[in-house]
Amino acid sequence: MSDDTGFAFELETDSLSDSLGRFLPRRSLYIVTGNIGAGKSLISQRIAFGLVSNDVRTTVISTELTTRGWLEQVNSLGYPLEDAANSGKFTLLSRFGVVSDEVEGHVDIEEILSSEALQHADISIIDRASMILQHYEGTPEKLLSRLRTFCAEERSLMLLLDPDEISEEMMRTLYSSAEVAIEMRTSEIGGGLSRILAVTRFLRAAGPVQPRIGWRVEPTMGFIVDITAVS
Repeated sequence: MSDDTGFAFELETDSLSDSLGRFLPRRSLYIVTGNIGAGKSLISQRIAFGLVSNDVRTTVISTELTTRGWLEQVNSLGYPLEDAANSGKFTLLSRFGVVSDEVEGHVDIEEILSSEALQHADISIIDRASMILQHYEGTPEKLLSRLRTFCAEERSLMLLLDPDEISEEMMRTLYSSAEVAIEMRTSEIGGGLSRILAVTRFLRAAGPVQPRIGWRVEPTMGFIVDITAVS
């Protein structure tokens, strides 16, 4: 469900939305950064399921998994989206297609933004966008202008970025201009792995925003806010 406040992504199974502004702002650019294995895909899958569960029209583009593999992965987390995909309430696209036939050549960001699936979605998530943007031939400012035009038309866009895949200038331009900027961090503490969702910007929040959210993921239970890891 969406209103003038933003897009709801609340689930009864976790308290993420209570710690992350309650709603995602409308007409906005969201940036999620982190190295491989930091949890970018996991947080985007949790958010996608939360959006669909709240009747927000959502499209996900995966550059890493087939559509079947993506749906199987989220189902293992307790986020079943296959019925929503089959009914048209949720759209999933992959450069690998359904099984493993990779689309030849580079996928262009303009082609993606112009696709019908993104045109009709309230929120679109590109995982991971840095794999696509590393082939972008324009300036970071030109790219930002195109993304702003896309978001101005009652749409929002979430880009998952690996900082090792794009230039520092492009990363800095996108990160500093987004309404929501999140960094996925990991560290080893006492022989275990600590995962932190660090919020560096969240404009037009409808509720409290916790700057550091500790989390973990459990099979069939999905994303869990770890209060012992919050700093």
